[in-house]
Amino acid sequence: MKKILVAILFCMAFQINYSQQTYNVNGESLELKTEVDGKLDLLWNTIDGKYRYFIKSEDGTITELKNTKNDNNDYQEEYKSTLSNLTNGKSTDKLKLTLYSLKSYIDSYNASVDSGYISTNIERNVQLRLGFFGGITNNPFVGNPDNTKTPMIGTELEIFEANSLPRHSGFLQARHTFESDDFKYSTTELALGYRFRFINKETFSIYGQVKLATLNFTDVTFLDENDMEVNSNETSFDIPFIFGVGSDIKVGDNSYITIIYGELFAAFLDNQGNFSTDIAVGYKFNL
Repeated sequence: MKKILVAILFCMAFQINYSQQTYNVNGESLELKTEVDGKLDLLWNTIDGKYRYFIKSEDGTITELKNTKNDNNDYQEEYKSTLSNLTNGKSTDKLKLTLYSLKSYIDSYNASVDSGYISTNIERNVQLRLGFFGGITNNPFVGNPDNTKTPMIGTELEIFEANSLPRHSGFLQARHTFESDDFKYSTTELALGYRFRFINKETFSIYGQVKLATLNFTDVTFLDENDMEVNSNETSFDIPFIFGVGSDIKVGDNSYITIIYGELFAAFLDNQGNFSTDIAVGYKFNL
């Protein structure tokens, strides 16, 4: 009889720490982080669930970057004129009120007016998020007469556009499903997938996902026609379109708790008679 020791290690990575101090801005006492330090400083934080951005000039004046709406519900983009005035007319045509866009803009301006300025900006069009998870599954697309549920662990690398609230992302996932005494089936799966966040807030998101392609390395033990135990190892590649849902809940500046119902149904794989149970909980952080 085989006994399985399952250890799920959640790696708590070092997060990027920004210098942070208290400022008095128009009568508000605010804890702000310094993202860019130069002729112009870029300060920011999430306050009451909203991103707020500020510019600190050399004379110590702090100006908030705003983007309010008018009576027609159209954005006014005041931050563009504010920054144009602070940077002697530097173009703001393509500037967005996001940390990534503002950081690039202020960094570029500081470098243009101060030959001794050391750029801290790393140009990236994409951002990466690493995650680890563990849970249970009944392997819904595999024959499982007793609907046995077994543990699984996994890791994934998520790739998305570098802005504050990305809706679209791709992911590369590796997970291992363990066998049990009652269900001698295990598999290691490599998957390529896509996610769309249909609810996308600053503190949490809810998304649908689809596994577009999978590569499975399976190990199964069964009884043959002579009641002899046979062990079989197989490798299979599929384009199954396995659909699931999930949620990321922000717990830090760069970290999230994630809940995933990974395998609800598939377009090109048959459910083997059991309602899907494929639930995992994990931790993610931005790289």
